[in-house]
Amino acid sequence: MAVETKDLKVELLSLGARVPGVDKGRKAGAGPAAGGMFLFGNTVANVPTQSWFVSHSPYSVDAENGRYVIKRNGERIAEVRFPRAKFQELMTKDGMPYNKIALLHGADCLATTTIQNCVYWNTPKRCKFCAIELSLKSGATIARKKPEQLAEVAIAAKKLDHVTHVTLTTGTTPTPDKGINYLAETARAIKEATGLPIHAQFEPPKELSMIDVLYDSVDTVGIHVESFDREVLKEVALCKVEIPFQHYVDAWKRSVDIFGDSQVSSYVIAGLGESDESIIEGSELLAELGVYPFIVPLRPIPGSLLENEKPPSPDRMCRIYEAVAGILHGGGISWRKNKAGCVRCRACSALPDFE
Repeated sequence: MAVETKDLKVELLSLGARVPGVDKGRKAGAGPAAGGMFLFGNTVANVPTQSWFVSHSPYSVDAENGRYVIKRNGERIAEVRFPRAKFQELMTKDGMPYNKIALLHGADCLATTTIQNCVYWNTPKRCKFCAIELSLKSGATIARKKPEQLAEVAIAAKKLDHVTHVTLTTGTTPTPDKGINYLAETARAIKEATGLPIHAQFEPPKELSMIDVLYDSVDTVGIHVESFDREVLKEVALCKVEIPFQHYVDAWKRSVDIFGDSQVSSYVIAGLGESDESIIEGSELLAELGVYPFIVPLRPIPGSLLENEKPPSPDRMCRIYEAVAGILHGGGISWRKNKAGCVRCRACSALPDFE
């Protein structure tokens, strides 16, 4: 049964896959967790493997003669590989496992949440789709990664696993910089140690000039609106809706001025209750600004406040991806131009595969 790689990726991102006997990936964290990295065709996908809906998926992974195969209702679809990170088996000099400091994302991206606490976590303003402090609670990570720890892990990841770029995220801090200063400090340490391109994600600070501090250590940035529908945001991410939309626009503009076209991105989650039009029109605005709309289907992470929700259908995601890929093409925005981070990794979104 021949299936186009991009269509298979959309199906897997929305429906998940049953993976008996295979490592199911990390359970929680700040991004689309509760999934495993699948390498197939010429792409990589962060596939849900632990959420409730996965048991209903027609997709499964089976071992055949020492290799792994994706099957749909028992029928062979494609061979699949799972990236194994050698660096994640090591420990720092002071006995801290590397895998509590940073992880391999996608095929060649080193990723970490520099500060694993978020000022909104224990408040009504918390993002309902997020699981940032669950991985901390489970002991899978540590609250604050030191710059020297991250530099040490990055050196090993580059040497042992040919990592080519780095993603740094942070929980929002109670300070006016929202965590940007610490992102800059950790990025500087990694950059000096490895020279790798680095991506940093943060909430837009009130004083947008604070973004400038990242200029000399970071190559790309992510400022995530999550949804263009303000009513939806009121329901799922009160902390985001309290920031005026125009402030996001101004933050994107300033960031594009600093880092360039296709080097600034914004996560856009489909499946929170918004219309297709809101995603497509919002993406059009982002593309006009030079920002990449990183569109992902909702990932209901076990333990998060949206754990019982269902991701949008593959058909809906294909419609959105086709429309937005056309917009990007017209505006000259592309994942291929991006130097570091989620857009370059492309595991959590099939938009790059539709370009």
